[in-house]
Amino acid sequence: MRVAGWTAAMAALLAAPAASATETRGQASLDRLADSLGYSYRVVDNRPACPPGIESCFLATITLTLPEAWTAAATPEGFALYFSFVKPLVRVESDIFQHRHINGDVQKLTLKPGAALRPGATHEIRLWGEGASFSRAFAMPNAYLVADGLHPRTIAATRAAIDPDTGMEILPFAAPMADEARLARQSDSDQTRWLTAERAFDRQAKRPVRAASDVAILPLPRKLYLDADADWVPLNEGVALALDGIDRAAIGPALAALAAAGAAEGGPRPLTIRVGDMSLAPEGYRLDVGADRIAIIARDAAGASYALRSLAQQAAFGGGKLKPMRIEDAPEYGFRGLHLDLGRNFHGRDQILKLVEAMAAYKLNKLHLHLADDEGWRIEIPALPELAAVGSRRCHDPAERQCLLPQLGAGPEGTSGVNGYLTVADYTAILRAAAARQIEVIPSIDMPGHSRAAIVAMEARHARLIAEGKTEEAERYRLVEPADATEYRSVQHYNDNTLNVCLPATYRFVDTVVDALADMHRQAGVPLRTFHLGADETAGAWVKSPACAAMIAENGGDAARLGPRFIERVAQRLAQRGMRTAGWSDGMGHTDTANMPHAVQTNIWGVLHAGAIREAHDQMNRGWDTVLSIPDLGYFDMPYAPHPDEGGYHWATRGIDTYQVFGFMPDNLPANAATIRNIRAAAQPVADTPALEPGRRIAGLQAQLWSETIRTDAQMDYMLFPRLLAIAERGWRAADWAPAYRPGEAYQWHDARVDHAKLAAGWADFAGRVAAQFPLLERMGIAYRVAPPGARIIGGTLEANSAFPGTAIEYRAEGGDWTRYAGPVAVAGAVELRSRSADGRRTSRTVRVEPERIERQ
Repeated sequence: MRVAGWTAAMAALLAAPAASATETRGQASLDRLADSLGYSYRVVDNRPACPPGIESCFLATITLTLPEAWTAAATPEGFALYFSFVKPLVRVESDIFQHRHINGDVQKLTLKPGAALRPGATHEIRLWGEGASFSRAFAMPNAYLVADGLHPRTIAATRAAIDPDTGMEILPFAAPMADEARLARQSDSDQTRWLTAERAFDRQAKRPVRAASDVAILPLPRKLYLDADADWVPLNEGVALALDGIDRAAIGPALAALAAAGAAEGGPRPLTIRVGDMSLAPEGYRLDVGADRIAIIARDAAGASYALRSLAQQAAFGGGKLKPMRIEDAPEYGFRGLHLDLGRNFHGRDQILKLVEAMAAYKLNKLHLHLADDEGWRIEIPALPELAAVGSRRCHDPAERQCLLPQLGAGPEGTSGVNGYLTVADYTAILRAAAARQIEVIPSIDMPGHSRAAIVAMEARHARLIAEGKTEEAERYRLVEPADATEYRSVQHYNDNTLNVCLPATYRFVDTVVDALADMHRQAGVPLRTFHLGADETAGAWVKSPACAAMIAENGGDAARLGPRFIERVAQRLAQRGMRTAGWSDGMGHTDTANMPHAVQTNIWGVLHAGAIREAHDQMNRGWDTVLSIPDLGYFDMPYAPHPDEGGYHWATRGIDTYQVFGFMPDNLPANAATIRNIRAAAQPVADTPALEPGRRIAGLQAQLWSETIRTDAQMDYMLFPRLLAIAERGWRAADWAPAYRPGEAYQWHDARVDHAKLAAGWADFAGRVAAQFPLLERMGIAYRVAPPGARIIGGTLEANSAFPGTAIEYRAEGGDWTRYAGPVAVAGAVELRSRSADGRRTSRTVRVEPERIERQ
């Protein structure tokens, strides 16, 4: 037996090197090809002839160039190329490749029978996508190669890079988009034009701004008197703190901000803070800065903190000193929020903590954390470890037992920065930091749609437990029904992303997750008061589910009614736990108010010109706490301007600049048609239907940052700031140019009932206060957007301007050295320009201007 065993072992040992060598050669070939394959992506036309039955489409190409050193024989068995394409593909043409849609945005190319990869060959794959592609940001990185038995490899040419001047991610493989006539719009009725340097100059010239002179506080207090003629009050000598009705810990971060502005404790100037004045509004305060003392009176800890934040901003603006002043202040709306999508692409604890401090600096008080979606599960649930272990990673695992499919260009390795999750310790640290700054954290787990990460993770759990012989335990959290033959596609092109709302396991899963989150809140000493269940964009699921047959029959044979029934049931279960239900307006709007708890929050995300007023007024009239999350106001994953080099999705709007956010009129939604054009840049009145009932008002505003195209923290900062400052201003202070709401009234473009002179004056002041905040943002580590300059050349003279006062501008002849722009200057030929950040460390993207190229808007 020993001889026989020895002989078998030796046979295996002798056989292994040959197999290993073959695999090694195959892997080496795949690696070389991935490193040397040429790959470029180009949007060719947003106005092509579409395939039959397709109303609108665009044409793009992927061009592959094989290395000269390649040999067709080196192509490994089972060769395939995977790439992400976020729009539905309606036609794919190639000389050697055949195409298959895997799921979501993951696409697969394999060689046609008899086709080969030949040295030096170039192959163009023509892609007809549904809709339009107006930005290079739609190109997804990290296409990769696979082959049988080999490790997948990312095509080197498709990796993202970081621009050393801007600090922003760039996609070198995505070709420039230069043909405005074919690429900027899809029809002659679309009036959108790219915001070129010349057009930006014209726009900015019509929106004059001025540097802050006396007051830099943002948001601007309701009432402020500043004695500009009085002597300076030197806070940089330090303050002597005296507290009444509040512990120091309750205002610790605000005191730290004041110290950072130069007013540390231990100095001679008395600073008294008294909390508990119930004559003030919630979160309200009075601040009195005199020659020999500073006094703060506040309703609550939030008001005291906000008073200190105002004091810190003004002291920093004055270099550690300020003029005597009196402020009486309180917010316009009680809900002033920021939504961060961690599901699509992960952003970690440190980034969130940084943004929590920024929220506090500008008096935002609700942090809505989107912790799960189709593309990722981002919170540890100890009872269900697969949620984090499997659901937080995207890699090449077709069976999805170790990770999810690599949607959104995540790459095959599972190690890129878009992967990850918050541990219990991470989440509780965020909760504590937020609570110390009077910010409520609202966790969001989207359901029953947008749930693919949870479904796949629980299928991995099911497979593990079945293999262990634990069938009953395996079924406890299985979220799908194998016998369900329903076929559907979600908005993001998944055929398997919806929980089965008829399974007891689904409600067991929801309860387990909610209870785990509640326990984390308890650990942090912060009760879980609001749970956001998403409730939006549920595809046509459950139609052929045996488990749902009875429920469908009970609802008149309409499977679509099962979604609202699910929301109502979960909402009641949350109410039993003492929690308020929140959700997105499209799903919430289909529920029966009689079946919902009294305390409900709804986020309105209809587009201004296409459903926002209907949803907002209907749900306010139901008595729900209604938060405006309207894309035209606050979807900060949309680009700042219509331009192919400005990142972001564009399904709702082609551009949301800081001016548009600042000018929004929350209490009179129809009036916004006077200042905001529709998605085709056309003026369009908005009907006031249904009318708002007397006494109804929004609860507040929320900015949203969805992260499909946001892969780095710097990108997140860029898309948020400075637009988030405008949300903070509008959430705190009323838009005094807005006419009073009158039921049934509609508004034309530039309607005289809107006080445009007040809007212009308000913007000029606000822009100056924004510019004064740039150094503070830099100290917090926030890479805010540096807007490129506007410019024109007339008669050989270059003129330039900027969106915010004091922004440094540089220019050069193409290929020359950069020179600081100080005013109109003679130039010969085309010129490149860029702006610089306040600290001089970063630049805007570079723009180009040519002589005499002036176009009016």
